[in-house]
This record gives sequence, structure tokens and C-alpha cells, in this order.
Amino acid sequence: MPHHLWHAALSAVAAALLATASVAQEPPRLTLEPQDTSVYALPTPATTDEGANTGGVNIDMRVNYLSDYLYRGVDRTHFIDSNTVGPFANERANFQFDGKLYWNLGKLPHPFIGIFANVLDQDPISTFQEVRPVFGFEWRIRPLIISAGHNTYIFPDRSILNSGEGWGKIALDDSVLLRSDEPFLTPYFYAAYDYDLYNGWYFQAGVSHDFTIEGTGITFTAEAAVGGVLGHQAFAGPDGKDTGFQHYEATLTGRYNLNQVLNIPARFGQWSLNGYLFYSDGLNNHLRADTQLWGGAGIQFTY
Repeated sequence: MPHHLWHAALSAVAAALLATASVAQEPPRLTLEPQDTSVYALPTPATTDEGANTGGVNIDMRVNYLSDYLYRGVDRTHFIDSNTVGPFANERANFQFDGKLYWNLGKLPHPFIGIFANVLDQDPISTFQEVRPVFGFEWRIRPLIISAGHNTYIFPDRSILNSGEGWGKIALDDSVLLRSDEPFLTPYFYAAYDYDLYNGWYFQAGVSHDFTIEGTGITFTAEAAVGGVLGHQAFAGPDGKDTGFQHYEATLTGRYNLNQVLNIPARFGQWSLNGYLFYSDGLNNHLRADTQLWGGAGIQFTY
């Protein structure tokens, strides 16, 4: 082959090889670019041990054992016996159940039903001294917490004391005003009207504050309240007066988180061991109220 033809052929082969190498070095255009690694971990779904109740129904249940039972500043056993005919019940410890069932409707008012029962084994008339069904709703419109409902008072074998009342309560979530993570005092005002037996009003105002001991699972709640009545014969004194400031009370509740110490997963609800210390005293000698220091302990379950 002539020399000039060999030179042309070699030049063509070299050009072809260079073109192939250039194409091979180009990155594939359809390949996804690697993503930058983030310093923030991506959220992961809760495990069965970490999960909690996120449904539309919630439970709050307490079982307590208390040395006495005062309600709105009045010893309930004394009140029952002084208003009925029969032997006087001895002063012994009271077993109590207090449970509520809530329906979470999001931004709408949350309806609830519940029942309270006080059991005094030494009561000669009825071991179940008092049963109190309740229903109502709670509506959180920050910074306000509005609730209203109905209480029915049932005294087994002492039906002359049975009664009913409607009530309303408004509380202030002051964490909104203070721009804090937790409320500071949560002041509230409560009013109840007995429309059945006494046709009178009961009023109460109070505050509360939580003290949490970090890392221990212990929380203390201190509460203070003052009560008054308007035309309510259940609180009438010996001279028949039934209006005025009636009593004040102070409460200290300690809660110990049992989930932490017993390794109970949150999916089984929140369990706590509670301790209670109460003090109540009268504000008006013309109205019915008892001076008493009492307390006890119990178990609380929320889910």
C-alpha cells in the first residue's frame, strides 16, 4: 500500500480512539447526583414500646385511700348523718374511685362522662356513701379553658339527699401570656347551681402550680382555693344564713411516675403513685364548714 494511504488510515484510527475515550470519560447524564448528608436525623416512626394513645378517646382514672372526705369545705360523713335519721357513722378511712372518659374532637369541644364514688366500710346505712355521675365538655381556646357540665348526687339508702346541679368553669392558661413552656398559676373560676334540692349557688376560685424535680419522675402540684355560696341551704349555719364566703383550702399532691421505675412502655398508658395532703378551714361562722387536715395515697392511670 502506498505510504500516504498508510498514514491516512492510521490518522483515522487514532481519531476514532480519541473520540471513544472522550465519550467514556463523560459522566452518565441520567445518573442521580448523590445527596448531601444531613446532620439532622430523619424522623422515624415510634416503636411499639414508644407509642402512646393518639386516638380519639382518653381515660383519666384514680383510685384513692384517704383518711377523711371533705367536699367544698364540709366533712361529707358529718353532712350525711346530720341530714338523715340514723346512727352516726364512725370516722374511718375512705376508699374513692374517680374516673373520666374524654372524646378528643380536635378543635371542637371535648365531651366527657365520668363517675365518682366514696366508699366507707364503717357506714351503718350504706357502704357506698355517695355516687356522683358527671357529664359535660371541655373546650380549649387558648389562652382560655372553658368547661361545663352536670353533677348528679346520689346517696344510696338516703334518697332524701339526692340532688343535681349544673356547673361551669373558666380557666386561664397563663403560659400564653407569659410566653413560657408551662403554665404558672392557671387561675380559674367555678360556679355551680343546685336546681333540684337547694336552689342555690356555689362559687370557687383558685390557682395551682406544678413543681417538677428533673430526672426523678416526681412532680408536686400545689393548689389554693376559696369558696362561697349564695342562697345555698346545704351550707347554712345554725342561724339559717346561707350566703357569703364559706371556706378556703390548700392542697399538695405528689405524683411519682411509675412508668419510669417499672419500665412500663408508654403504649400501656401513664401510671403514677400519688400522695395527697389537704387542709380546709371555714371563713364565716354563720356558714357550714369544717376545719380539717387530712390526706392519703392512690394510683392514677391516664391513657
